Amino acid sequence: MTKAESSSPGAGEESLIYVRRIHRRDLNRVWEFLKKVFRDVNRETVEYQRPRSKKRFLEVYEEEGVEQLLFEVRQGDGQEIVGYAECAFEITGTDNWMNERYFTKHDMRPLFVEELAVHPDYQGRGVGAFMLEQLEHLARIHGCTHLVLEVAENNIGALKFYRKRSFYRLDAAIFMAKKVAVDSELLPPRALKKPRPPEASSASAKPKRSPRRAPKARTAEKRTSAPPPASLPPDAGADRERAPLARADADGDDDPL
Repeated sequence: MTKAESSSPGAGEESLIYVRRIHRRDLNRVWEFLKKVFRDVNRETVEYQRPRSKKRFLEVYEEEGVEQLLFEVRQGDGQEIVGYAECAFEITGTDNWMNERYFTKHDMRPLFVEELAVHPDYQGRGVGAFMLEQLEHLARIHGCTHLVLEVAENNIGALKFYRKRSFYRLDAAIFMAKKVAVDSELLPPRALKKPRPPEASSASAKPKRSPRRAPKARTAEKRTSAPPPASLPPDAGADRERAPLARADADGDDDPL
C-alpha cells in the first residue's frame, strides 16, 4: 500500500490517501461509489460510462490482466473511498470499440485506462493527480508508452483536467446526429364534442316513426248500376193490361165458330 499527502482544509491536520488493489469484499461498496460519481454524467452523455451494469463490474473482477485500484482516506476507524481506477494492458471487453491496429501502426504500447473516478466531495484536492501519477508509474513498470482513455466531449471539467496534464486528442471521431423530418404515425389529440342535454339525447335515441298515411278513398265502380225505372202515370199500367185483351177480342171476331 502506498500513500500520498493532501491537506485537509479547516481541520489543519494532514490527511493521507492510500492506494491498494481491490478485494472481493470491496465490490458492493465500490459499485455504490461508482453510481454516485457517474450518475449525473450518464444523464448527459450518449455512451454510458463503464461499467454499464453491476453484472459487468463483477465480471471485470474475474478477468485476467485488469488492474483495479482503490484510493481511500482514513476517517476514524474506517476508510472512505475517494477514488477508483481501472486499467488494462490489452483491449478487453466485448463492448469495446478500440482498434488495436491503430496503436500498432503508430508504435504505441498503451495502458488502457477504463475508469478514473473521483469522489465529488474530494475533487480539486489532489486525488485525481495522485491517481494519474499512480497509473503512469504502473505503465512505466510494464513497458507501456502511453496512457489512453476515453472522455465525453461535453464533460468540460474532465477535459480541462486531462489537457492540463498533457493529454491530447487521438482521433477526430465524435457522435453526430441529424434530425429526420417525419410525420407521426399517430394522429394528434382531438377535442371532444360537448355532451348533449339529457332530454335531447333521450329523444334522439328513439327511432323516428314515419307518419301514417290516410287510407285511400274507394274508387267508383267501373260499371254503373242502371237508373231506377221512371214512374208511370196511373192509367198507363191499366192500358198495358187491357191492350192484350183488346187485341185478343179483335182476333176472336175473325176466328170461325
